[in-house]
Amino acid sequence: MPSKGWTASAAANAVRIKLRDDIAPETNLATFLTSSIEPEAERLFSDYLPYNIIDRDQYPGATELERHCVQTLAGLWNADLSAAVGAATTGSSEAALLAGTSLLRRWRHRGDTAGHKPNLVIGANAHVCWHKFCRYWDVEPRIAPAQQDRLHLTAQQARERCDADTIGVVSVFGSTIDGSYEPVAEIAAELDALAAESGLDVPIHVDAASGGFVAPFLDPERVWDFRLPRVRSINASGHKYGMVPAGLGWIVWRDPEARTNWLSFDTNYLGSTRANHELSFSRSAAPVVLQYYNFLRLGFEGFRAMHERSRVTAIALADALAGLGPFDVLGDGRDLPVVVVALREGERRWSLRELSAHLGTHNWSVPVYALPPDRQQTEVLRIVVRNELTAPHAKQLLDAVRGYLSGAMATPA
Repeated sequence: MPSKGWTASAAANAVRIKLRDDIAPETNLATFLTSSIEPEAERLFSDYLPYNIIDRDQYPGATELERHCVQTLAGLWNADLSAAVGAATTGSSEAALLAGTSLLRRWRHRGDTAGHKPNLVIGANAHVCWHKFCRYWDVEPRIAPAQQDRLHLTAQQARERCDADTIGVVSVFGSTIDGSYEPVAEIAAELDALAAESGLDVPIHVDAASGGFVAPFLDPERVWDFRLPRVRSINASGHKYGMVPAGLGWIVWRDPEARTNWLSFDTNYLGSTRANHELSFSRSAAPVVLQYYNFLRLGFEGFRAMHERSRVTAIALADALAGLGPFDVLGDGRDLPVVVVALREGERRWSLRELSAHLGTHNWSVPVYALPPDRQQTEVLRIVVRNELTAPHAKQLLDAVRGYLSGAMATPA
């Protein structure tokens, strides 16, 4: 810290110099986060950045926008609007922790859990936030391994791992590993059968961090949401396919009973007594303002058209990569607009990490990572198609891939 403050322009310039080597968000194909918004949205975000959404009395308008957004999402997810409750969070991770806490409290409320350790059933593709929940809340994670033909949780795997101490099953609707939707309806059917046979009543939480803002617009016929009675809660990330800058998440419960009153804390030092159900407290209202703005600005058809363009681009990109020869396509963009490829067996002349480094020289950030532990010998390259990646940009990316392969594949094995 300098002894005397700098001018605003000098301080801003120093910050920009420190960040000058960071990649432009628009060419960051590693992230699911929204990386560009239109000027009107930028102005709204800036205007309402100082508004603390937890100050309900001081900012009743922001509170009303949050309520409206929760109702909009509950409607998109086919909830009973007269019963559904929810809240904005700082991201899907906070929403997941709240959902897990509700499941844990529901299990403990049975009254016969003394000396028992609760467990949560998840797939190997589950986000790290679920592992955090299990560690922080002392819950046993029962992880279903990835399989050769699919990387997500199956209905049979879920059922096999449930017992009297299972607080719930988390079904990932839009995996960050390969972009796939888990078969929520099939999992629910298996748990219904388990309840009929054994009396075990295991609820489902749907982690729809990405899929929750895609499926309602592109796949309305797919049953994964509150149409399934066993689904107790759903989370989604407004800052992903909800088209809001980081960080914004949403959590919706089927009804107050699913949320449980145990999450509620009354506070009175901001004015009137208000109930708070979130883990965090003070946070900007700006992301919520932009979520409401997007619902008005885009409407249902606007969201549908935007995500359809991304899906079409992703499918075309996956098909083109499959046609190049050395790639096995593990994620083809037909669920989430995400493309995931691995090298075909026997290809040893080059690696995906070398390809990723080459793409970096063309200003594309494309991650390479190992699959979950059960298939950790396999590395994959993932391309997240967002609204910023247009068809011409996808062609430029493909040209960079082809340019690399023309040299790499000419090298003797």
